[in-house]
Amino acid sequence: MKFTSVHEILEEPVSHNPAIKKKVMLRFGDLPGLTNFSQARFAPGQIAPAHAHDNMHEVFFVEAGSGIIRIDGKEYPLHPGNCIAVEPGEMHEVINNGASELVLTYFGLRVQV
Repeated sequence: MKFTSVHEILEEPVSHNPAIKKKVMLRFGDLPGLTNFSQARFAPGQIAPAHAHDNMHEVFFVEAGSGIIRIDGKEYPLHPGNCIAVEPGEMHEVINNGASELVLTYFGLRVQV
């Protein structure tokens, strides 16, 4: 059993844009196949630049705020309650184009080879 609280975890930078902060609730090795389970907070105007993961599925859940996620050049809205699953190899970029903080809870799952 592992117990964590987002309220007690220290912030750390997101690898794709160190200005964006995240709290990692579960890390690689905590559960089989899981790469991370985290919450990121994007200030208005912040962007996690386009990138892809060859060996990982990534799932985003919008907690608060609004923005867009661009996947392979197509834009999808980010609004509270939306859930987006990104497949391995898909180029994706997260953009807070709203006026308030965008809060995403997300996790990654390794591709089994």
